[in-house]
Amino acid sequence: MSGADETRDGVSLTNLDQPLFDGAGATKRDLVDYLDAVRERILPPLRGRPLSVIRVRPGQPPFMQKNLPKYTPDWVPRTPVWAEASHREISYALCDDRRTLLWFANQRAVEYHPTLATVDDLHRPTHLVLDLDPPEGDSFGLAVAAARLVRQALADAGLAGAVKTSGAKGVHVFVPVAEGATVEDMAAATRAVAARAERLDPALATTAFIREDRGGKVFVDSTRAGGATVVAAYSPRLRPGVPVSFPVDWADLGDIAPADFTIRTVPALVADSDPWAERLPAPQHLPADLVAQGHTIPVARVQAMHEGKRRARARRAAG
Repeated sequence: MSGADETRDGVSLTNLDQPLFDGAGATKRDLVDYLDAVRERILPPLRGRPLSVIRVRPGQPPFMQKNLPKYTPDWVPRTPVWAEASHREISYALCDDRRTLLWFANQRAVEYHPTLATVDDLHRPTHLVLDLDPPEGDSFGLAVAAARLVRQALADAGLAGAVKTSGAKGVHVFVPVAEGATVEDMAAATRAVAARAERLDPALATTAFIREDRGGKVFVDSTRAGGATVVAAYSPRLRPGVPVSFPVDWADLGDIAPADFTIRTVPALVADSDPWAERLPAPQHLPADLVAQGHTIPVARVQAMHEGKRRARARRAAG
């Protein structure tokens, strides 16, 4: 079917009855209806933040889109951001309103990954994020246990965070941070929290960035700092059944499964409340000792890069 199947808020919505992607168990219409139904919940975490999306086109592999395509309507808000890696300016969308969200839905943008900083200050993230990435297999329970270690490490430092499912197999812990902290100090504090969580139960949690070094443990990922993006609360994920990254009360974390929250189940769960807004604590100041400890911990990606080169040299030497 071609042409506009429907128009909402001035956006022409096309091919709504096509399958969303192989194995989705959902159509493009289901995606559009979901995002429209939860717009009052998903827009606040996206608003004012440069947005990357993961799109899927029929017969093509999914891809992440940062730079807005040339055919983007003029009314889609955007902001230029210099990309050091590619030495060019990227035009990021700002998904601040229903119309833009519907346009993205019509583009088959399934996943929504905003930056941790807002356009008001792109060099200052508003949250610390710890990403709990369990090993392969049915391991969500391990991610939950590791998230509780992070919660304990935060509490020991006088901090509090909110938790959500990643929508895949992991868990995200968000800690709102008060103004005044530099991006370097925030990244350092994130590393320190990860190290402290690992120390609470080294048999369960690891900060080893290189996958083969994790030994079946949960990776406490402290690299979601600076210019990083994290999938937004209420964002769908490109997985069978189209699960959603969903906020959970700490007390309920052990009683849920990621598959409980999908584009079919979530609208009813958020019809009368915004659990993410309700659970996020107020912005907090970072303890000086936490920041100081973090500055003594190497940046995981950099350390892993050097270690990878060292191992390659050793393999070559071994012949």
